[in-house]
Amino acid sequence: MTLFYLFAAIAVSASLLVIAQRNPIYSVLLLIASFGALSGLYVLLDAPFTAVTQIIIYAGAIMVLFLFVVMLLNAHTEAEVTPLTLGPHAMKLGALFSVLLAVEVAYGLSKLNLTAFNTDPTARLAVSDVGKIGTVLFTNHSFAFEVTSILILVAMVGAVVIAGKPRSER
Repeated sequence: MTLFYLFAAIAVSASLLVIAQRNPIYSVLLLIASFGALSGLYVLLDAPFTAVTQIIIYAGAIMVLFLFVVMLLNAHTEAEVTPLTLGPHAMKLGALFSVLLAVEVAYGLSKLNLTAFNTDPTARLAVSDVGKIGTVLFTNHSFAFEVTSILILVAMVGAVVIAGKPRSER
């Protein structure tokens, strides 16, 4: 249980720091830390395939793509923004809406008929068998992987075009 609280605290604090940073490189690195903590939570849930997938796909490929785009666009820091005057009651109104949202979520969750997790050992083995998961992914869902790779390629080409010099300077 101690590991759960440790990984949860790392995930939550790193995620909050992602949006609090002004430097996009630090935000990307903190997002990788958050993904690593989520991977640790998946291991504790006895889902090793999901944990490895989290590290390989998100912390590996997607974060490298983010770093590539951030460095390519040469975005060092966030531009200074003029402070917005919200008025004297803005914080009170924001706190009230936050409490109302929390009450609404709690009410909605209380109306759900949540059951316990499936404790059947054969069901657990079916989910943890990496060979079966790979066979299903690369036979039934291969089109989605190909479309995703084309989408990422187009995004990278778009980032290169946006970061490139204007036609007049070429």
